[in-house]
Amino acid sequence: MKISRREFVSASSMSVAAVGFGPLRLLGQTPATPPQTPAAQPPPTPKWEDIRRGIGIFTASGGTIGYLITNDGAIAVDSQFMPSAEPCVAGLKAKAPKGIELLINTHHHADHVSGNPAFRQVVKKIVAHENCVAWHRKTTEQTAAQQAYADTTFKDVWQVDFGGERVHARYFGPGHTSGDVLVFFEKANVMHGGDLLFRRVHPRVDGPAGASIVNWVATLDKMAKAHGGDTVFVFGHGKDGVVLGKNADVTYFRDYLSAALDHVRKGMKAGQSREEIAKATSLQGFDDVTQVSPRLTLAGVLEAAYDELNTK
Repeated sequence: MKISRREFVSASSMSVAAVGFGPLRLLGQTPATPPQTPAAQPPPTPKWEDIRRGIGIFTASGGTIGYLITNDGAIAVDSQFMPSAEPCVAGLKAKAPKGIELLINTHHHADHVSGNPAFRQVVKKIVAHENCVAWHRKTTEQTAAQQAYADTTFKDVWQVDFGGERVHARYFGPGHTSGDVLVFFEKANVMHGGDLLFRRVHPRVDGPAGASIVNWVATLDKMAKAHGGDTVFVFGHGKDGVVLGKNADVTYFRDYLSAALDHVRKGMKAGQSREEIAKATSLQGFDDVTQVSPRLTLAGVLEAAYDELNTK
C-alpha cells in the first residue's frame, strides 16, 4: 500500500512519548547479541558537512552523526564513540551558543551510542525507541555510570518542534535491528536513516537483536514512495565515506536486499544448504557493493536471510 509523505510524518494519538528508565519489553524471543564493548578507536578525523536549513552531518569514527543548528540551540542524531563524540559536542556548542537541546539515538549499536556520555552532560534528554534502549542495556558491558541510556522513549512516533524545524522519529518495525527509527527533519526535507540505510556497502543484519530483512525492504519501499527527488537521505555508512544520497540510492539499497532474499529463496527451493547459499560472492546487478569491515559481508546478509526465511 502506498504511503503519502503526510502519512509518513504524521503523528497519531499513539505517539505520546514515555519517559523513564522502567523495564522495557523486547520484541520476540531471539537471544541477545554478544555484549558490545567499543574497541580502542584510532584518533578520529572529524569532518563537518552542512546540508541545508541548519541540517548537517559530522563524520569521524562510527555511524554518521546528524545535527540541526538553530537560533534556539542544536539537536544531534547518534553519538559514535567517545573519542569523536567529544569534539562533536564541542563543535555543536560552538555553532549553537544556546546549547544542545537533545540527542536522538537511531538504534543501539556501539558505533551509534557509545558517545552518549559526552552528550549526557549537556543535553536535556536522550530520545530513542523503547526497543533500542532495551537492547542497549542488554548488550553493553559498560556500567550504568559509564554509559548513558535514553531517558525518553516511544513506541511508534515521537516528534518535536524546535527552532522553526519539525523533527520526527518514527518506528516501522524490525529492520537492521528491532529498534531502529528514521529521523526526519520535515521543513529541511532531510531524512537521517541511521543503519536502516547503507550506501553501496554490505550491511549488518543483527538477527539476534530482532532484525528482519523482509520488513526492512518494506520500510525502504515506504520511505522511497513517501519522499521525492528533493529529499536528502543521510546513510549510517557509505562506500568511500559518502553518506549522503537521494531517493535512487534508497531504492538501490532496497533492491539489493530484495535480490539477497530472492537469491536465498531460489537456493532453498533448489535444496541448497545455508553454507552453499552463502558462498555467493556477489548479487547480479549489485557488483559495486563492497565490504568495508570484516563483519559486513554478503555472506552475513545471505545467512541472516536464510535464518529468517527458514523460520517462516
